[in-house]
Amino acid sequence: MGKTAYINDKLYSLQEGETILNFVRRHYGKDFVPTLCDAPNLDPYGACRVCSVDVALVKDGPAKAQASCHTPVMPGSYIYTDSERIQRLRRNIVELVLTDHPLDCLTCEVNNNCELQTVAARVGIRDVRYPAGKNHLHYEKDKSHPYMTSDFSKCINCARCVRACDEVQGELVLSMAGRGFDSHIIKSFNNTFFESDCVSCGACAQACPTSAISDVFESKSVVADKKVRTICTYCGVGCNLEVAVVNGKVKSIQAPYDAEVNQGHTCLKGRFAFSFYNHPDRLRTPQIRRNGKLEPATWDEAYDYIAGRLSDIKARFGPDAIAGISSARCTNEENYLMQKFIRAVIGTNNIDACARVCHSPTALGMQRAFGTGAATNSIVDLKYTDCIMVIGANPTDAHPVTGAKLKQFAMKGKPTIVIDPRRTELARYATHHLQLRPGTNVAMMNMLLYYIITEGLEAKEFIEQRTEGYESFKEQILKLKMEELERITGVDRHLARAAAIDYAKAPNAMSFHGLGVTEHSQGSYTVMLISDLAMITGNIGRRGVGVNPLRGQNNVQGAADMGCQPHQGAGYLNSYDPEINRMYEEFYKVKIPMGKGLKIPEMYDASIEGKLKAMWLMGEDLVQTDPNTNLVVKAMQSLDLLVVQEIFHTETCNYAHVVLPASSFLEKDGTFTNGERRIQKVQAVVEPLEGTKPDGQIMADIMNRMGYPQGDYRADTLLQEISGIVPFFAGVSWENLGDNGKQWPVLADGSDTEILHTESFKRGKGLFHYFDWKETEEIVKNGREYPYIITTNRELEHYNAGTMTRRTGNVKILTEDVLMIHPADAEKHFIEEGDMVCVESPRGKVDIKARITDEVKPGVLSTTFHFPEVLLNIITSSERDSEAMCPEYKVVAVNIRKSKGKYKVKA
Repeated sequence: MGKTAYINDKLYSLQEGETILNFVRRHYGKDFVPTLCDAPNLDPYGACRVCSVDVALVKDGPAKAQASCHTPVMPGSYIYTDSERIQRLRRNIVELVLTDHPLDCLTCEVNNNCELQTVAARVGIRDVRYPAGKNHLHYEKDKSHPYMTSDFSKCINCARCVRACDEVQGELVLSMAGRGFDSHIIKSFNNTFFESDCVSCGACAQACPTSAISDVFESKSVVADKKVRTICTYCGVGCNLEVAVVNGKVKSIQAPYDAEVNQGHTCLKGRFAFSFYNHPDRLRTPQIRRNGKLEPATWDEAYDYIAGRLSDIKARFGPDAIAGISSARCTNEENYLMQKFIRAVIGTNNIDACARVCHSPTALGMQRAFGTGAATNSIVDLKYTDCIMVIGANPTDAHPVTGAKLKQFAMKGKPTIVIDPRRTELARYATHHLQLRPGTNVAMMNMLLYYIITEGLEAKEFIEQRTEGYESFKEQILKLKMEELERITGVDRHLARAAAIDYAKAPNAMSFHGLGVTEHSQGSYTVMLISDLAMITGNIGRRGVGVNPLRGQNNVQGAADMGCQPHQGAGYLNSYDPEINRMYEEFYKVKIPMGKGLKIPEMYDASIEGKLKAMWLMGEDLVQTDPNTNLVVKAMQSLDLLVVQEIFHTETCNYAHVVLPASSFLEKDGTFTNGERRIQKVQAVVEPLEGTKPDGQIMADIMNRMGYPQGDYRADTLLQEISGIVPFFAGVSWENLGDNGKQWPVLADGSDTEILHTESFKRGKGLFHYFDWKETEEIVKNGREYPYIITTNRELEHYNAGTMTRRTGNVKILTEDVLMIHPADAEKHFIEEGDMVCVESPRGKVDIKARITDEVKPGVLSTTFHFPEVLLNIITSSERDSEAMCPEYKVVAVNIRKSKGKYKVKA
């Protein structure tokens, strides 16, 4: 029999290491013992003592009052949760708190949702015997921030906000100052919220048991008609959101504590940047270009126009003169319908998605190495790993909730390796920062692999039993000269050796990579070499290990899963295999094409050459986000028909023949698949904005107009269809996804998979690949005339083109793109902080404001493309990954000079 203890003289089973509070809650529910300083996502603290219980070693023996939140249960002990003495103690504690708290409950925003109010009622407070305090009543409310507010007269000094900032976000902005009755919370150096280093994640506001810290949306108010759980529309973390609705409008957003992905945490985009959904700029009616101008039209007019033009183009030039580009912003079901429309209705494999310009090398590289192109593990594995390697990613900005977890790992002093040209926030805490020259990832990976072999740190048994191609790979690696690779990368070989040893010696090591790996001419090669690192050390197929791409957009994984690429249909099945083609034809009950389809860069070329006549874009702003803007514009202008589905008028809409107003993520059902393969429910929070339709309904409508019988857009019925054709969705249904979704592959019985390749790889044995480093053609051709390298990145407050975030309070926090430039380079060109800098490449020039910083090395520049006023992609190139055709955003040859004015386009 296991260990036991008594609660109010009743015997209950005990779990190893359990605290008294958790023990009681497990058997009696979470509200049985009152608490004030305890929160679900914080470590036990023991500050308030409201959770005190009596504990005796023997029945009717002497009892001692103990704080239940952090005291372990003693086996055989007797716990009394509501003895008369404990009730008096709790009342006394709460009375003392209330002496220094304004009793304005009826007008407080958290009335009836205030934990202090609830606990006071629970312990039986009817009056306060002590004189009122004077210390907290003089605070003024801080309304300096676009989102965060504070009123420290309501503060009870529980320190939950401080601990949330430390333990959840790792930002260390809040702290306690003063002593005794003068104890109070401060932000940074006693600044306002806006002046402080706050990153606006809102963790402190959600943790606060009163309204001492809140937000402008009053997210803790009980005033709501309903609360709906859905999934964030921004990055690939896939945070769960609980959205409060009042009178058919979104009031506020909080994060559910029981969400496996984010455990009550979000970034400022997920929690606060939702006001774009009903912004005045939203598109509300279809538009058709007539006489060179977009004019309002009805849905019927737009559908008739599109169907007629597509049918005519198809009849005159064939189906391969038409192409579609789907969107990671849209649901799995919508992406599935888009590729189905292009293949089953139009009759071509010219379908692609924005994964092409971000993580297509990840899918291709990992498929070649392992057989599956998705994350091998889950973010929860951070609890079980001993070492992390983050390559070409800035997760605290681009994937903030996962980034916070990685940062917490690094802050604890655990082995952390960061490989990045910039000194990112994570790099500041890293054990090893390998600050390589942009474009030298392959050389860097080869250095690490060389030292693992020469130090004798290979996992020989794993290599022998589960991999192939190792001996020829090893032979090539050992021929390399470390002095040469040191010169190429700019990384000291001794530092590379130390990092390699830490990674290889760790009992469990995880790697994470981002667009700094994939958006290179050798992106796919780097992904395969990262896979080599995992295999050579045996870090595959168990807890705390693996290769884990940090997926860029909310559903970039799902768009690829659904078949939005020319060479692979739904489920990554080979589009060009006759047997698979027959299976698709039986499933869709129409002829399915087998001809080679075009990838996005090939679509541009085909359009300019006059071979591609029509293009349909679902939620993609190609003109602002794709590289070499002048070429993209030329391709758009060369089309006979450009259809754009969007929620706002984008730069690309300027070239569209038809614009269709789509609904936002808050206005539709469906599923997103996050970076750890987790399929989660997106649930409509409000009705579609008048005049708009969900992207999936638009697809269904046009399919019907063009003669293919397609039912109305419904997530549940489409998921059922998808599960019939996508092997790893076999057991997925709307009903069984629950609150936390399922990680594919989902078997027919509904069981899902947290860890891939536990016993064997999808391809049988993992395959080692060797590649020599090769300088990108961008530098070979242009490096002499354009001696600087600019690399692109993303900032926390905005998302890629910033189409949505620029229409929220985020734009008050980060207002413009800036150019990071090293002090030595700035001095050489007489550039001072805030000066406009002309950045010129062979494609054109733009002007960007200077931010002088040593986050980049001399010769390296970095910036974002969040704001259309800059249109940074005028200067980026058409160089692409040799295998997957992913554009090389990360290495652009440029020159700089001090200037004024706006961008100019080269003829």
